[in-house]
Amino acid sequence: MHTLQLHNLSKRFGDTMAVQDVSLTLEAGSFVGVIGRSGAGKSTLLRMINRLNEPTSGTIAFDDTVVTDLQGPGLREWRRNCAMVFQQFNLIGRLDVLTNVMMGRLTSVPTWRSLLTLWSDADKLAALEALDRFGMADYAAQRCDQLSGGQQQRVALCRALVQEPQIILADEPIASLDPRNTQVVMDALRSINRDMGITVLCNLHALDVARNYCDRLVGMSAGRVVFDDVPDALSETVVQGLYGMEAAEVQGRNAAVVLPFARHA
Repeated sequence: MHTLQLHNLSKRFGDTMAVQDVSLTLEAGSFVGVIGRSGAGKSTLLRMINRLNEPTSGTIAFDDTVVTDLQGPGLREWRRNCAMVFQQFNLIGRLDVLTNVMMGRLTSVPTWRSLLTLWSDADKLAALEALDRFGMADYAAQRCDQLSGGQQQRVALCRALVQEPQIILADEPIASLDPRNTQVVMDALRSINRDMGITVLCNLHALDVARNYCDRLVGMSAGRVVFDDVPDALSETVVQGLYGMEAAEVQGRNAAVVLPFARHA
């Protein structure tokens, strides 16, 4: 079983400590939600795991691989194995859906092919299978900038899947979505986790969504981990400590999405 370990991980931006001495262990196949108010360090934490932000101190390890030591091809392989999904989708709007999904194969093909974007039949099949899995195959030839936000996020998830990762890092994937598309995207992430066994680490602002979809919650405040337990252990006192005056808002957002669903259904 593959294990991701963060040990005393910190990140400083100038005089600001965005993340401070975070130590976590994530077991393979887990669905972990990172919660906390804006500016708590959630996004910085995920970006350090993928090495998009370099840690100021501390280590990241995946089994026997010290991720924080990786350079060149090793770092490229890690980023293939640890796919990122962003709040703003990061798709190329003028390109069609299928091409955007196949971009996830760039880390797995020879450099000359990636520069020329020469896709093999196997690449195309993998992309189409991912799109079909999440009800997007009929949109394969459509430009991405013609899709709704929820559709674009599903395309982004498909792009991550064709990387064949062992971990998906999702940074506020539902922040810009309405309740219906929130449900669709979170159901897709749950399917990726449960049906494919891929570890998911997901930043979430809405507590109702986090409680219903995640097996474990990590609460961050001022760059530090202040809560790490199962959702049922998240007390009102902890919520108030994490969110302060925002507590009522974050517990009520998207409630219409999650009421019909049970977390362990």
